[in-house]
This record gives sequence, structure tokens and C-alpha cells, in this order.
Amino acid sequence: MPLVTVHVIEKVFTPEQKQEIIAKLTDAMVSIEGEPFRSVTWVKIEEVREGHWGIGGHGLTLRDVERMKQVRG
Repeated sequence: MPLVTVHVIEKVFTPEQKQEIIAKLTDAMVSIEGEPFRSVTWVKIEEVREGHWGIGGHGLTLRDVERMKQVRG
């Protein structure tokens, strides 16, 4: 019974996007394990407060994430 945990910065993803993450990660696991595992595949989204997730010694904020989105455009 797999458990997939996804950490995201809070307020970055909408409830609809989180549901899509859950559905697609479940589909990915089922594609490997087989359909009988769908009902026992758990996906958990854990939200981390902005500033409490750091890269390169810098705590990321929502503003940083927005800038990243613009660059990837």
C-alpha cells in the first residue's frame, strides 16, 4: 500500500490543482503497480508555510514562487 507524500508551499496550489495532483499521482502509481492497487494508493499533500521552505539558504515566499512561474512562463 503505497503512500506518496507531496510537500508544497501553502497557497500556491488551488484546491482543484491539489485534486489534480492526487489523481495524476495515483494514476502514475497504478500504471506501475496495477489497477488493484488504486483503492489502497494514498497521496498526501503537506503544505509548508512560506518562508519555512528554503533553497540555497533562502526561505521561499509566495512572491518567489510567482517569480519562478513568470520565468518558466
